[in-house]
Amino acid sequence: MPIQQSDVKYTAVATAEGGRDGRVATDDGKLDVVVNPPKEMGGSGAGTNPEQLFAAGYSACFQGALGVVAREEGADITGSTVTAKVGIGRNEDGFGIIVEISAEIPNVDAATARSLVEKAHQVCPYSKATRGNITVTLA
Repeated sequence: MPIQQSDVKYTAVATAEGGRDGRVATDDGKLDVVVNPPKEMGGSGAGTNPEQLFAAGYSACFQGALGVVAREEGADITGSTVTAKVGIGRNEDGFGIIVEISAEIPNVDAATARSLVEKAHQVCPYSKATRGNITVTLA
């Protein structure tokens, strides 16, 4: 169920200029980066790109969701990492993205790790936002 405006605790604000070949910055100045298309898409690759920014946000958010689930389950996820791979390519109406999420959780067995990742995928706000819109694979 979507949250209501009255439920919002924080709002991030970022402004882009120049699209994929320009700059993006947050209103508080904590993020201010040059963006350029990657070389694989004909760009200079000199700056970051929207897919890298999305991967960074998704992996951080998913790691937070994993922490919530682990606390509820009493699992030790100390030293864990989450990696998001965001791919972009052409589709029937322009471009689309796909995501692969993987987690390394050293202090639990493989079955527990898989269960934690699947549960985190159900509660992560990025996973909820993308569900039904793009392919997200849990690796």
